[in-house]
Amino acid sequence: MKEFTYTIKDEQGIHARPAGLLVKEVQKYESTVTIFKDEKSADARRLMALMGLGIKCGQEIRVEVSGADEDAAADGIKAFLEANL
Repeated sequence: MKEFTYTIKDEQGIHARPAGLLVKEVQKYESTVTIFKDEKSADARRLMALMGLGIKCGQEIRVEVSGADEDAAADGIKAFLEANL
């Protein structure tokens, strides 16, 4: 299992457009990706669950990646977050 934290820099937080792009990024990998904010968590393949976390600018999320391609998935998702959020 790979795990990292990321602080959201997008002034609108994780809203519909970047959440949809994040779901597409996660679907490139076979690993399970879970995003945690405080005590809540969401499967990163599920758009509505992801948006339901209500992640705002400046908040820290924890990303947990587990599966056969977890190294590549963690690197790809981290790069996506840095470029888009």
